[in-house]
Amino acid sequence: MDQYTIEVARREETGKNVNRRLRASGMIPAVVYGAGKDSVPIQVHRKSLLDLMKSSGSDNTIFLLKLADSGQERHAMIRDMHVDPVSRQVMHIDFLRVVMTEKVRVKVPIELVGTAYGVKTEAGVLDFVHRDVEVECLPSDIPKHLELDVTELHVGQHAEASAIVLPQGVTLVTDPAQVMVSVSHGRLEEAPAAAAGEGLLEADRAEPEIIKRGKTDED
Repeated sequence: MDQYTIEVARREETGKNVNRRLRASGMIPAVVYGAGKDSVPIQVHRKSLLDLMKSSGSDNTIFLLKLADSGQERHAMIRDMHVDPVSRQVMHIDFLRVVMTEKVRVKVPIELVGTAYGVKTEAGVLDFVHRDVEVECLPSDIPKHLELDVTELHVGQHAEASAIVLPQGVTLVTDPAQVMVSVSHGRLEEAPAAAAGEGLLEADRAEPEIIKRGKTDED
């Protein structure tokens, strides 16, 4: 497991105004909680954290938080990240303490392998129903992604969570029967229906039959 170490500092003051000043100075207000201990308000340098997250390439990165001027350190992972919907700026982060010898439950993204037979040769359409699953494992065993082979799927077939390849030490928590991917028929050809409609319209536009009345015996 790669080590992602970042220095954090304790927040002595809290509140909206304090947090606003922190963000303006390039810091992100955060809190560390869990593992049966009290929550601790901290602050972390925005650019340093975002750079580490980008380099890790995972939503389940395990960080080693080193508390400045104390020598204390603790493994943790991001449990929640509050992002401003307009500016996309990270507003607040919740770190969950992690004990490296205890299993955790996390959601891991799915990557599809291959091209479904039904898509390649039967003009089918692939529907990626669920894009992640929940698994349980030690923090050091958390995979960046899990693979699901869809090569043999025909039109009308699907793949369930039980078909996902799991590394050693990783247990599936999601219902094994949950449908992850399905292949269905593509849109039906509309040309014949349109042609038939045109035929009806042509019939509607046909000249009506005119019946000329001649004289009758009564005229």
